[in-house]
Amino acid sequence: MRGDFSPVRLIFLCVVVSVISGCSVQRPDAGLDSSRSKGKERIDNSAYRAVAPQKEPVRVDYLTLLSEVSSPEVYVYKEKRRLYVVQSNVVVRDYPINLGPNPVGDKQIEGDGRTPEGDFTICEKTPGDRINKALVIDYPDRGHAKRALFSGIISPLQFKQIALAAASKAAPPWDTKLGGQIAIHAEGGQGNAAHGDIELYSSDMKELFKVASPGTPVHIRP
Repeated sequence: MRGDFSPVRLIFLCVVVSVISGCSVQRPDAGLDSSRSKGKERIDNSAYRAVAPQKEPVRVDYLTLLSEVSSPEVYVYKEKRRLYVVQSNVVVRDYPINLGPNPVGDKQIEGDGRTPEGDFTICEKTPGDRINKALVIDYPDRGHAKRALFSGIISPLQFKQIALAAASKAAPPWDTKLGGQIAIHAEGGQGNAAHGDIELYSSDMKELFKVASPGTPVHIRP
C-alpha cells in the first residue's frame, strides 16, 4: 500500500527530522539545593545572583571551616526565610530564619512588626549564654531617617543624631519613633522577632556569632 514504509525509509526519515530540528537531550537543571551535604557546587539562583550580580556565579562550600571565615558578609532574604553567610563570593553557610508576624515591607516605625530592609552593619555584639547572644544592626540608618524626617515622624535634631552616628559607624539613637536595636539572635533570646528581629536556631546562632563582628555588613532584602 502507498502508506507503507520500509525499515530503510523509516530510518532515513528519522535522520532527516533529527538534522532539521537540531534537537539534543540535555540534563535538566537541578536548581538550588541548600543541603549542606552537597559540599561544593556552582549554582544559578536569583537570590545568589543578587549577592554579586556583576561577578562570576556564586559558589557554595558548606565544608568551609569557621576558622577560615575571616571577612564574611551576611545576606538575609525575608521572603525565602534564609540567612546566607558569604565570603569572597562563596556561600559558606545557609541558615533558616524566623521573622515577626508582619514581615512584608520595609520597617517604617517602632511597633510595626517589620524587619528593616537595606544595607547595614553590625554595630554591637552582645555576648551571653546559649540563647542570649545578639548581633545588633545599625538601624535606623540615614536612609530610613531621611524618609522619616520628610514624613514628620522624627525631628531635624533626631535626623542629625542618626546621620552623625552613621557617619562615624556608631550605634544610632534607638529612642525615636523609628525604633531600633534590631538584632540577629537565637530563638527565645534577646529581643523578639515580633519587633523586627531575625531569629536563628541556637546552634546556627552559635556559628554566626563566631564569625561576625562589629563592622560586618548585613544586607537585608525583601
